[in-house]
Amino acid sequence: MKPIKQFKANLITLSLLSLLAPTTQAIAADETAQEIEEVVAVGSRLKGSASAVIEERKNQAFVADIMGSEQISRTGDSDAASALRRVTGLSLVNDKFIYVRGLGERYSSVRLNGALVPSPDLTRNVIPLDIFPSSIIESLAVQKAYSPDMPAAFGGGDVNIRTKSIPSDRVFKIEIGGAYKDTNDRGLVYNGSDDDWLGKDDGLRAIPAEMQMALNTYVNGLSDISTRNIRAVESQKQGSDISQAEAVAINKSLIKALPRDFGMVEKDLDPDFGAKLVYGDRLDDVFGFGGQLGFLTSFAYDNEWSNSKEFNSVLSTIDTSELDCSKENFDCYSAKEDKHVTKNNVKLNASLNLGYKLDGHDVNAGYMMLRDTEDEASYALYQEPSKSLSIEDGQVQRKNTTSFEQRELEILQIRGTHNLTWSVLDGVGFDWHYTDSTATTEIPSELEITVRDNYENGQYKETVYNGSLGGNPFLYRFVDMEDKVENWGWNASKAFYFDGSELEIKTGGYFVDKTRDYRTDFFNYRFGQNQQLSLADNEKQALGIGSYFSVDSVIDQTDVEILFQEPNADDYLAAQKIDAYFGSIDYLIGENWRVSGGVRYEDFRQVALAFSRSAFDPALLADKLSEEAIQQASVMEDDFFGALSMTYSEKSHQLRFGYGQTVVRPDLRELTPVQYQDPLTDYRTLGNPFLESSYLDNFDFRAEFYMDNGDNYSVGAFYKDIDKPIEAQLTESDGRFTLEFENADSAVVYGIEAEWLMELSADALGGAFFTSGNVTLSDSEVEILESDKGDLTNLKRRMTGHSKYVANFQLNYDSHNGNHQASVIYNVFGDRILAAGVNGFDDAYEQPINSLDVVYSYYPNFNTTVTFKVKNLLGQNFEVQQNDVLIREKEMAQQISLDVSMEF
Repeated sequence: MKPIKQFKANLITLSLLSLLAPTTQAIAADETAQEIEEVVAVGSRLKGSASAVIEERKNQAFVADIMGSEQISRTGDSDAASALRRVTGLSLVNDKFIYVRGLGERYSSVRLNGALVPSPDLTRNVIPLDIFPSSIIESLAVQKAYSPDMPAAFGGGDVNIRTKSIPSDRVFKIEIGGAYKDTNDRGLVYNGSDDDWLGKDDGLRAIPAEMQMALNTYVNGLSDISTRNIRAVESQKQGSDISQAEAVAINKSLIKALPRDFGMVEKDLDPDFGAKLVYGDRLDDVFGFGGQLGFLTSFAYDNEWSNSKEFNSVLSTIDTSELDCSKENFDCYSAKEDKHVTKNNVKLNASLNLGYKLDGHDVNAGYMMLRDTEDEASYALYQEPSKSLSIEDGQVQRKNTTSFEQRELEILQIRGTHNLTWSVLDGVGFDWHYTDSTATTEIPSELEITVRDNYENGQYKETVYNGSLGGNPFLYRFVDMEDKVENWGWNASKAFYFDGSELEIKTGGYFVDKTRDYRTDFFNYRFGQNQQLSLADNEKQALGIGSYFSVDSVIDQTDVEILFQEPNADDYLAAQKIDAYFGSIDYLIGENWRVSGGVRYEDFRQVALAFSRSAFDPALLADKLSEEAIQQASVMEDDFFGALSMTYSEKSHQLRFGYGQTVVRPDLRELTPVQYQDPLTDYRTLGNPFLESSYLDNFDFRAEFYMDNGDNYSVGAFYKDIDKPIEAQLTESDGRFTLEFENADSAVVYGIEAEWLMELSADALGGAFFTSGNVTLSDSEVEILESDKGDLTNLKRRMTGHSKYVANFQLNYDSHNGNHQASVIYNVFGDRILAAGVNGFDDAYEQPINSLDVVYSYYPNFNTTVTFKVKNLLGQNFEVQQNDVLIREKEMAQQISLDVSMEF
């Protein structure tokens, strides 16, 4: 088991946090999500799985949608992300992030059992939801109306992942499965990539100790590890000049220390494979004074391959109406790139929960480790005729990339719920939690090779590099990020009963301490002006150029040196503190009316400091930065956030109204002026330290109808007024787009949503047919002031990431004998702005994807389940259009899978 890593700059972190800390120490506090009452239902599998969550939804004071573990199992979704796209108004992006009510992922927040945990994703503050396997999930609660016991950072909605605790009886379950994707017949792998089946680097990629020593010796206070700097430093150390040849030898020894065997080959890919194991039990009166002690442990492993052809381009003209804009020619494009990408994704998850219950007291302790590793091999062919780069010109730019990214999230969580019966505290409910979590992301080595492919009469001839081309022909990147979050708090509640009414008063607090340490190092090869490299003379060899320098003698015979390629600021340290308190009431008046609401106070403090290794010695960073400099990089906000909900209830229906004041704060990464490549948009992205928080006024209305036969319907409306929304915009230079973040002046988003569960036939084909689904129709408008226009094309447009519609439909079948269950599942979302357009070009729109899946489950006996799934039957690709022209495309696989689970 990998130990939790210690923060690498504890003194720095403590100094940052001390500057942010208030003058008085707050009492530790927390809020914890309400426990779900266990409901046992009889009837069909569909009705049984829906009964408990429908009952909980009815009892919520604020608008919320609940999805239980049985519903997740029915749709065949293997993780939280896939399952959540079935919820009303939610759509899935990049198989990881959830958009709520058509708004981008910045407007959704994710908690685990009510606690904030860090994201292991390098580029997002929101947790990638695909790392949570469905086997550990008890239910998913999506609250769309703000309540004061939730964090104020609330936009479209809050997703609370509630994990399984101790079982009611012994459980032992094994599941294995495999899948085939139609795009995965052949793909790319590189030397050594087949050895990391546990998703953990074997140490062969990591930055070597010799290079670490060289950085400490030659870089700190200087600029790089060039032969010039080596000669200057070594001459000063030795007291006499060393020769250029000696400096060259030292530099080349550093090249030889680096991992250099990353040649790619094309091969047949293995089918996807997965396995899950769950074991738990509950024991009575273990300690001799009553109570129940239980445990639940789980293990999940998935090894998946994705292989795709991709297309990226830059438009050359705004008016494309009279042009042939097929991606095979350059009528509309100034540059285009054809890319082949193969990724091997390994997910390894383990968890252990312990619980003890005694006389109204329930204490749970849990540990969870979630590992998500992505191993990529790719090549891209780039053409830009204005630079004589095209097949017609006889040469194109080749970029071969190999990258291994290991993401890991470790969580230790302790929770308690107590119904007190002591004297004046009689009838008081008290719950608390403490969560300590660490997210790490490591890229031990990424190698990007940029060279030229020569063509003759339209046919490939050779792959070469000429030293006079300059640039970064061989570029290494090493990344290490660590996020640590401590989150703790408490809730206390007391109910008062009057004649015909009931009042519950609740108070509590919520506290977060977060630190982040992000380090990255770049190295590149520089070749002599007259150096000519003949790297390959056939396309198969061209895939293997990542191993060109794997032999030491090739380095000795080549006029090459390695440089430290450090931008002005590409590392950063950050710290964040949130101290929050809330008070609320829940007032039931008679049998029909319910009024809930309250106020939350949050004191938010944050600092993010960007620096470069070549400018600072990280160990001395705290001494070099003045308190004034830290204050300039800090955000300090404190405010009150109110919420109100009113509900009118009858047996057959409920009417709800909600209002909430909330905030959406910029991510740490977005506030830091550090450039990075966004994997979601594939654009070079730059942070903005001048971003401001966005404040929202949220209005919700929903009518819910419940039939005696279990059918239910709901229809609702929502409206959000957003001050200074954060929007993404594109800027273009040198044929490349850069994505930047800016505050717009204001925005609104509004819409209606409907949801249903309805029986179609109770006696057809030996079973029952049901339909379920939801539709959200909405619109939005963001307004940019003329003074802030810059290069933007449109001052008024839809919000970035907003879809005008999201729809989910399911046709479900349950056999009367309980042996068969099937669902046809359809999902679609409307086009959404990926990034705002500039310089007269329109906004870039991600196109709708119609997703159609089929899931069939067979239950040969009470303990065995066989599940067959077909995903993406329609086979649509991911596409982005600008000015009605395709500028990006990515293949989306069709998938067939078979899973077998057995309980003992």
